[in-house]
Amino acid sequence: MWTEQGLHARIINLVTYISLAVIALPIFGITSVALVIDMWRRRSKQKNFRRNGGELLKHHRVQIFTEAELAKAINNYDESNKLGEHGFGSVYRGRIAGDTVVAVKKPKDVHKSLLRRDFLHELETVMQINHKNVVKLHGICLETRIPLLVYEYILNGTLFQHIHPNASTILRSWKNQLRIAAEAALALKYMHSCAEPPIIHGDIKSVNILLDQNYSVKVSDFGTSVLISPENSHIVSFEIQGTLGYIDPEYLTTGRLTIKSDVYSFGAVLMELLTRKKPASFILKSGESINIIHYFISCVKDEKLSNVINFEAASEDEMERVGMVVEIAVKCLDQSGARRPTMQEVAEQLARIDCKLDIATVEEDNEETKREVDEENLPSHSITVTCETSQHGTTSGSLF
Repeated sequence: MWTEQGLHARIINLVTYISLAVIALPIFGITSVALVIDMWRRRSKQKNFRRNGGELLKHHRVQIFTEAELAKAINNYDESNKLGEHGFGSVYRGRIAGDTVVAVKKPKDVHKSLLRRDFLHELETVMQINHKNVVKLHGICLETRIPLLVYEYILNGTLFQHIHPNASTILRSWKNQLRIAAEAALALKYMHSCAEPPIIHGDIKSVNILLDQNYSVKVSDFGTSVLISPENSHIVSFEIQGTLGYIDPEYLTTGRLTIKSDVYSFGAVLMELLTRKKPASFILKSGESINIIHYFISCVKDEKLSNVINFEAASEDEMERVGMVVEIAVKCLDQSGARRPTMQEVAEQLARIDCKLDIATVEEDNEETKREVDEENLPSHSITVTCETSQHGTTSGSLF
């Protein structure tokens, strides 16, 4: 028989046990759920890593980041770090390894199979490229469903931002405009003629031409790029990709994307750089709406360049060089791909023009310096001029 005191103690112990159980069970449950979620996330990351080709890519010379590393680098996708948003997704600025600033490309989580295919195309392309005028790939993250690409951060934005709304001081100089055009052409020449296998960029436009801290060109965004074999000089696409105004008319009508499609797009960028007009824009002439590219070509043929280009700040020598660039742009914009020049020809012509302008500028400076020196009866000094003709090096003196 239980005494009243003993029964009371038993009841207190039982209540205590029940209370502890009531407290412990939720904690145990929460801990168990957290462990299950953590295990699921780990397995999901491993699954994504394998599905995205991690086992193969980890043997390539490309740095592989974890999702946690990149989340920390860009402060968990904080809006203040967003550099821009496009159809594919968003780009964020971040810091890795202390002071290295990078741009993290995060695709939208839609149409996963299509995005994964585009990612693989872009990754395969950028891993083939090693050129000073092409944006550099720092690494990749394969733990997310759609992988992330980590590029070098380009400080001075896009060429589009400098052209429109015509506020950039860097483009007030014709010499800078020529240099930017020549560097962009070098990047495309490399992709078409030097890369193995050759690469069609597929979406050349001023938004995809970046300018670094020295205002040197870095061609970017290879999401629509295509690697081609010697046996296949083109691809046939049933889904036209690109940007209105820059797209090759032949590609639009036939679906055939070739290296000459890039040439047309580059011609549109040249026209945009020279005129400050967007390639898809129209102007009103005699009550008729005319596409700016057609109007540009018409003005060149009718020798009315001043209708589309402002020469107020140009010297006579600069006007001559600009006229040469205009002729190149018109050739690139030919409706027939077969009649367009190759990017190698374009790059070589622009390098010669750029070099001539450099030499003319140096000669003017030399003359001015010589006059000043003669006035002081001091010996004059000669200056050696070097002009870059390719991505591989420089040659001294004149190229023509």
